[in-house]
Order: sequence, then C-alpha cells, then structure tokens
Amino acid sequence: MASPKPRLLLVDDDPSLLRLLTLRLEGEGYQVFSADSAETALTLLPKHSPDVVLSDLRMPGLDGMSLFDEIAKRYAGLPVVLMTAHGSIPEAVAATQRGVFGFLTKPLNHAELRDILHRAVRQSVPEQAEWRSEIVTRAKVMEDVLEQAYRVAQRDVSVLITGASGTGKELLAKAIHKASPRAKKPFVAINCGALPEHLLESELFGHTKGAFTGAVTEHGGLFREADGGTLFLDEIGDMPAPLQVKLLRVLQERQIRPVGSTKTFSIDVRVLSATHRDLQHAMADGSFREDLYYRLNVVNLPLPTLQQRPEDIPLLARHVLQQSIARHQVDVSRFSDDALQLLATAKWPGNVRQLVNVVEQCVALTNSPVIGAAQVEQALSQNSSYWPPLSEARDQFERQYLIRVLKMTDGNVTRAAELAGRNRTDLYKLLKKHDLSAAQVNEQEQDED
Repeated sequence: MASPKPRLLLVDDDPSLLRLLTLRLEGEGYQVFSADSAETALTLLPKHSPDVVLSDLRMPGLDGMSLFDEIAKRYAGLPVVLMTAHGSIPEAVAATQRGVFGFLTKPLNHAELRDILHRAVRQSVPEQAEWRSEIVTRAKVMEDVLEQAYRVAQRDVSVLITGASGTGKELLAKAIHKASPRAKKPFVAINCGALPEHLLESELFGHTKGAFTGAVTEHGGLFREADGGTLFLDEIGDMPAPLQVKLLRVLQERQIRPVGSTKTFSIDVRVLSATHRDLQHAMADGSFREDLYYRLNVVNLPLPTLQQRPEDIPLLARHVLQQSIARHQVDVSRFSDDALQLLATAKWPGNVRQLVNVVEQCVALTNSPVIGAAQVEQALSQNSSYWPPLSEARDQFERQYLIRVLKMTDGNVTRAAELAGRNRTDLYKLLKKHDLSAAQVNEQEQDED
C-alpha cells in the first residue's frame, strides 16, 4: 500500500496566494487544506489532523503567532512554519525561541519552502520503529509513555501497565517485548479474569496427566511456553488470592511446579502485567497481596484514555478505516469532514476499542465511498451503551449495590451487612475498596431529598 500523502494546513488571508501555494504544494505531493484566517484554521485542525501547518504571520484577527500559541496548547508537537512579507531577523529569532518550527520570508524561495516542510513532516510523522508500529499516535501524552516503555524494555524488570479498558494495554505490552532483547522469543498472553481458579493455575503452571478430572494429557503451561520470552498477565487484579501466592513464589524462585507434579522446572520469563483496577485499593481491602504488587510494579506505565489524547482520534479513525477497507475489500475511501468532526468530539467510554468498533460498523453498513456524519452518528448511538468487560461490570454492580443497601438502611452498617449477608468487617473492606462511606452515602441521600 502506498504511503499516505503528508497533510498540510495552509493559512493565509490572501486568496490568490492560497490558490497558488495550494497548487504548488499539491504538486509536491501534499494533501492541502486551506484557511483564510487563523480562526478558520482552528476549526479545521480537529477535522483534518494535519502533519504540518504553514501560516502567514500578519493576518487580521488572530495573527500567525497567536495561531501558533493556540496550536501549542491544543496540539503539542504539531510543527508550525510561519511566513511573512515583513520578515526580520529579530522576529524570526523570537518566533523560533517560542517553539515555531521555521520562519520564511515572502516572496517564498521554492527550495527553502520544500526543505523546511520536508523537515517539519519528518518531525511530525517520524518513521515508526518496528517495535511500536502497531501503536498509532502523535499525542505528547502517549509519546511520553512510549519513550518510557522503550527505555524500560532494555532492562529485564517487571512492568505493570495500568489504564481503563480499551486503552491498548496488551498492544503496549507487545511493543515492550518487541523492543527488548527477548524479542525473538515467544510473547504469550493470558487474561487472568477469564478463567476459574483451577483452570487458570493449570494454564499458567501446567499439569500432569490425571492431575484432575479432564486432565487426559500432560500440559506444560504458559510459563514454560514463554520460556526465554515474555508472559503478559492481563487483568492481574482479578487473579484469585491463592494463585497470587503461587505466582509470587514463581517470581521469587524462578521455578514452577505443574499441578499434580512433584518436579520443578526452572524458567526464564519476563513478566508484564496489566489491570484497569486500582490495586492500591485492592491491597487496602486485602484482595491483592502487597508483596506481589511490588514484585509486579517495579515500573508502572499508566496509559491515557482516548479523551486525554483527542489529537489522535482522527489519526486512529483513518488508520482503522484503511485496515478495514483492506480487510473487507470495500469501495470506501474516507470520512467526510463532518463525520471526522463528530468522531473527534464524541465521548469514548470504551476508548480505542470502542472507536475501532464504530469505524468497523461504519465500513460494514455504508453504501457510499465517503462515510458521512449520519452514518457515524448512527454508529455512535448504537455504541453509546458501551458494554464493559465482565470484571469492570462486576465492579460497577458491586459499587451500586453497596450504595443502594446503605441507602435502604439509612447508613447503618450493621443492618447493611445483615442485608448483604456479610459481616461488618467484610462490608467495611468493600466500602474502602470502592472509596465509599456510610456518612457519604447518607449525605448524598439527604441532598437528593
């Protein structure tokens, strides 16, 4: 597939220059979007997600430096090149000191223009190293995480990746593995919340033939399968307490004992783990071991939500669109400007995973080469009731249950514990886990009245 054209936003209040530069830059291989004012440019930025902005310095209303200041606040890292017929060395120095990528004087020198834009695009869209090729971003908050991930990949330490569901925790784990000296060895992943305790133990550590009903053959287990490479334990916060003890022993001794066996096996595995849970609260209520937490959390990498990296939404939408087009061989080329604006301003409780679902649905149902706003709106409305993973849904239900039972008993913890079929100590632990108190719930009830 051919590389996409660099996207350039051209801003100038001179219509004839806009037309001339648009033709020239399109001839150079750029996809050009033009605006006749800085105010218009700011409305186009979220729609088109350009790789570079080329703007006049002197314009009515917001001038070029004011436009740069707004871009620097909203789209950190997006290079801005300024041009002016009134250029001077002091202006150029002042602009570059504030972070402007470059400064050109009119009439423009074609070779200088070509060179500075080429360098700006290379900064904005660097050649992606293979290790992070699956992660699409230009957001500074995400780039900071990737920079830390690359550094920690070189050191054979445990990493805990935290973040909401759908933010791409497994993708980051794979990237760390690819950037590490273990890259040529296996990467093995398992969701700790997806299996009951006895099956999870067998999957991780293996079992002997006849170790339990249904164990008709010997199973080596995922630790042995990942030997020399990386084992990714997703949703580690959902691991049952008895298995937490066994995992801690494995991490300390670097040996495993399959279920039903008296023999131990040495292993050489790097463990990466991830969770959407607050493990600090889980340690406080006793559902997660403190010693295991510190073994797993040598380095913590928190992933931002999609709402915290809004400049990536158009970028991700186009990337997923191209993947979907290639996979389904459909006659779709792009999103309309209004459709991209809808995507950029939507709320994404399901994060990148939900965005992928919306784009896939649009591709599946559209009968036009251009996906319009109505199609996106329909897909967003059908995805508005985002369906969370089981562990997340269980947490949500548990919290709402506690609030309701405290309201029913007017905040009386003893009566609430009786209703819930728990002792008071257990109920207090659950309240602490969900950052609730009887007084807080009672006060909220009175406010509502």
